Order: sequence, then C-alpha cells, then structure tokens
Amino acid sequence: MTNYNLDLHRQAANTIRGLAMDAVQKAGEGHPGMPMGMADVAVVLWTQFLRHNPDDPQWPDRDRFVLSAGHGSMLIYSLLHLSGYDLPLEELKQFRQWGSKTPGHPENFHTVGVETTTGPLGQGITNAVGMALAERWLATRFNRLDHEIVNHHTYVIASDGDLMEGISQEASSLAAHLGLSKLIVLYDDNHITIDGDTELAFTEDRMARFAAYGWHTQQVDGHDPLAVKAAIEKAKAEGERPSIIACRTHIGYGSPNKQDTAGVHGSALGDEEIVLTKQALNWPTEPLFYIPDEARDFLHMDGRFQSEWEKLWESYLSVYPEDAAEFKKFLNGDFSINWDEVLPQFEAGKSLATRASSGQVLNAIAPHIPNLLGGSADLTGSNKTDLKGEKGLTKDDFSGRYIYFGVREHAMGGILNGMALHGGVRPYGGTFLVFSDYMRGSVRLAALMGVPIIYVFTHDSIGLGTDGPTHQPIEHVMSLRAMPNMTVIRPADAAETAVAWRLAIENLSGPTSLILTRQGVPTLDRTKYADAAGAAKGAYVLSDADDPQVLLLATGSEVQIALAAQAKLAEQNVAARVVSMPSWEIFAAQDAAYRESVLPRAITARVSIEAGVPLGWERYLGFEGIAIGLNRYGASAPYKAIYENLGLTPEAIVEAALSLLE
Repeated sequence: MTNYNLDLHRQAANTIRGLAMDAVQKAGEGHPGMPMGMADVAVVLWTQFLRHNPDDPQWPDRDRFVLSAGHGSMLIYSLLHLSGYDLPLEELKQFRQWGSKTPGHPENFHTVGVETTTGPLGQGITNAVGMALAERWLATRFNRLDHEIVNHHTYVIASDGDLMEGISQEASSLAAHLGLSKLIVLYDDNHITIDGDTELAFTEDRMARFAAYGWHTQQVDGHDPLAVKAAIEKAKAEGERPSIIACRTHIGYGSPNKQDTAGVHGSALGDEEIVLTKQALNWPTEPLFYIPDEARDFLHMDGRFQSEWEKLWESYLSVYPEDAAEFKKFLNGDFSINWDEVLPQFEAGKSLATRASSGQVLNAIAPHIPNLLGGSADLTGSNKTDLKGEKGLTKDDFSGRYIYFGVREHAMGGILNGMALHGGVRPYGGTFLVFSDYMRGSVRLAALMGVPIIYVFTHDSIGLGTDGPTHQPIEHVMSLRAMPNMTVIRPADAAETAVAWRLAIENLSGPTSLILTRQGVPTLDRTKYADAAGAAKGAYVLSDADDPQVLLLATGSEVQIALAAQAKLAEQNVAARVVSMPSWEIFAAQDAAYRESVLPRAITARVSIEAGVPLGWERYLGFEGIAIGLNRYGASAPYKAIYENLGLTPEAIVEAALSLLE
C-alpha cells in the first residue's frame, strides 16, 4: 500500500478537477462539484483495481464501472480520455454540445467505455446489481476450478440521491439476499444535494441501513488515497456480501468559496472562482483543459489484463472445448431454433388465457435458449413465468435459471437492464401490466439504450375482473406504445402468443412488451381464419368478406368481440373485414403496399375496439372512424359484466359500423 505514488495520484486527481471545471464552464452548465469531490476515489479505483482494456472495450471479462451519479459525467469522460479510450480531448471541450460524444449524462450507446446510461438517480446502482448477478450466473455455469474465465467485479460510484431513490433500496436488498459479493459501491458521501445540505431530508444512518440489508460496510476519508485503497482491498476480499464504502468527500473540492455548497452541485463555478480554485490546488490556470503527461501516463491502461485472460481462455478452449463453444454462443446469442418444431400447437376452440399460453411457449423455447434467464416480481403463478425443472437463484446456489425478484417491480426493471448490458444472458421479467408504472423509468431506459429485454405483462385490462380498477390497466398499453423503440405485442389467442414470443426473441434492437390476458380467450380455428403467422407483420386480415364495406380493428381479447360483430353485420348484409392488430410498431415497419393491402385507404368506415383508452387509434381510423374503448377507469365485478356495462360488446361495434355507413 505504501508503494502507491501520492504525487502522481494528486496530479491525476487535479487533472480531473481541472477538466471538470473547464468543460462545465465552457458549456455554461453542468455538474462540476461531484467530479471534483470524487476525483481522489476514482483515481485510486482506475489505477489500482479496475481491469479493463481501452483497445477492446467489450472484452467480456473486464470489470464493469458504473457512474450511477450520472450528473457528474465529466468524471467518467475524463477517466475514459486519460486511460486511453477513443474519446479525444476535443470531445471533452464539446461537453453537452450537439453531436459530441460527451452528453450531459453518460449514454452507453453513444460513448465508448460507458457501460450503461445513467442520469435518473438509482438506476445505475440497480443496473450494477444486474451486472453482478449476470457475472455470478455465468461464472457458475462456465468456471472450472483451474479456469475461472468469468471473474470480474462491478464497481459503482453512487451519490446521496442514488441512495435516497426507492429503486436502489429495492435492488440493494435483493443484492444482499443473493450474496453478490463482487459488487462494490463507492458512495460519494458529500452531504450535499440540489436543495442544500442532506440534513434537510436525509438523516438516517445509511451504513446501518446497508448493514441491515446484509452488506459489508466501511467508512473512509474520500480524500485519503491510501485509506480508499485499503477499503477497496477489504471489499474485494469479502467473499459473501456486496460492499459499500462511504467515502466522506467535499463537493467542489478545492473551491475557496463554493466547496461544500449546493452552488457547486449543478452550476459552473465561474471564471474567477475557477482561477481561485486552481490556485488553491497549485494547478496552472492556463491553458484550459491542461493535462500533464505524468497524469496521462498514470491513468493510461494497456491490454495486460486482457492478455492474461486470453492465455487462460486458450487453455480453456483446449481443455473444455464444448463449454468454450457454448460460452461463445451465450455471448453472441447465437442459438438457432427450428420454430416450426419448437413452438407448441394449440387446440382450436379451447379457451385459454394468453398468459397461460405464454407460459407454455416460454417453457417450449427455454431449452433451446439456455441463456434465457428471468423471473417475476412475486407473481410467478399469475404471470406464468416459471421455467419447469429449473431452480430459483439463491445465495448458495446460482445454478438455476429463475429469479424470484420479490415485490420489487422497480428494481426488477433496472436489474434486467443491467443483465442485458452485461451480456451473455437474455433476460425477461414478469408482473401485472398495471405495475409497469412502478418500473416505467427502467423500461424507458431499456428502450433508449436498445437493450433486448422481454417484459411479460399480464392481467392486461378490465378483463381481470373483480380485483377492480386499482389493478385494471386502461392507459398502460397506449403509454407503452408512446415509447420510441418499444415493441408492444398484444396477441389475440394462443397461436398469436406463440408468434409474439418468437418476435420478442428475435428482436435484438430493443425491448418487447408482451401484453397478456388473465381471462380465457378462445383459440381461433385457423382453418376458418387466417394463419396466426400473419401476426409477425404486426397486423393482418384475420377474417375477410367480399368487397368489405367496413374495417373492424382489434387487439388481444377484443378480437373475439370484433369477430362476433362481423357475424352480426353479415346478418344485416354488411360486409366487414376483421383485422387483428397485435403490434402497431411492427405493422408500421411494413412496406406501404402491405399496409394498404390490410387497411385499404378506400375503406374509410373503420371501427376499433380495445379495452383501454382510445387515444391514438385515430392514427388508423382517420377522422371518420370510431374508437370503442375506455375513457374511464374500470370496476370491481366479474369481467363479463364489466365488458357489458362499459360497452365493449359486439352490439356496440355493430351500432358504430352502421352509423358510419348511413
């Protein structure tokens, strides 16, 4: 420990402080205080512990670093630049500007070396739990006593705000329950938030709380490099529990007039204060963005850790060739599936909730996708997300493939993101659709980052019945459709559910939400109606008529209502086409000719029916169409009575269609 070069450490830490001050000042806005305060901790971590390779940022056994306090983004940008990533100094000078690689909060899809997109507080530390979970699961599956090819840590820098947010508390509880001992959180204990001193709202004993969860806890002076180094070494030696180190720091460290104030949290210091701060730090005031060679050399990382791992990998290839081939498949997601043979067939006419058919499909495909790993937020039996014959993960046994997330929807969403970002696993998670609100922040980030999460959202409408309006989602499907890069699929029956799962598995560019019923729906007779394969195009003509006069559009459980209305219209010599439209997003991606073949522009008499808010259906109905849906919350009653009393009936569709044809 005494061999650590404190002079070089100070050079590197002050370089980061200078870059943070200068970049925020040039941009005119930003958060300089946290990078200035945590520079000492970060330099110790990046020079003494973090195993990574700037020349191969996706090396699979690299340590993961998560800046959960994403507002302090100049900290990670400085570290990436100085350690050798492809992030030129010019990018730091363009902090927060259009087209730069240094946005206000770190974005993993935008800046090389950034592991996850942070900004909403609590998300980063929760993602890190998912990363640590994925690391341990893969290590359990592939490591051998003499070949530990998966053996890395996940490090987090978190703020007071991260620890206040509820999502982090849910995730931290689960992390301890699962014994994720390779998760190490460095808590920036600076006592300052935007409103002022944390005494305003945050006075509990934070370390006692984490100790109660079951974490290994330490407290150190965050400006004492040797103490920080010793604490991280102790955390790494802890083999049973995740670790948190409270690093007591001074926000805006070195600023004569703004250190330890909220004024340095989210605002530039100002030219005069920057000069005074640099003078106090014995740092050159000119040039701006000054980087001494010694600091760059101290933080620069070569590929030595990856080179050591590659020697181990070559031996693993030789000794365990089958496992090595499987490991590559896990990392690449390279699993070929003969869908026609794998997907189950469902008996026509049988009533089956799509949540139930989803469970059957999931269990049919799981053996063919061995890295499929997921669970439910304490609703396993309701969501039908369990994997038959697979154990749940426990602190002592990570060999199963099922995760009991507990009543923690918010954490589940963020953990799933971390699992996907880690790589090597394909995550899914289930809850009631109405509770997607709890995890909405994480779901939105999944769409923003383009990670392939599969959400199993069941109990999708007033069709869940007597639990009442608190549990009956009416606006949720439309709100999910409003998210860019989110694929929403609401299948009409068991056959469409099988297609939906295939689409979800094949969608690698973003998350997929499967919207599934609690109540039974009839399995359509595909000798009478169109093949469910049409669902793969988002919408298709399910039941046609000669020279249709009206189009009936429906999703999910309301497709059967549209079919009943079609029959009633036929009795009145009105020809109607029924279109099953499980996914707006997939349909919108089809070419114009296909969309026209399903929804001909010449047919302007259009009626939609969906057990949710009708907002948005005008996209497909035009000005003359009628959307039958819900502009009020549901009720507590048997579901058939709710449908009847709220007007989601064949008769309502018939009435609407006839009114359009008058």
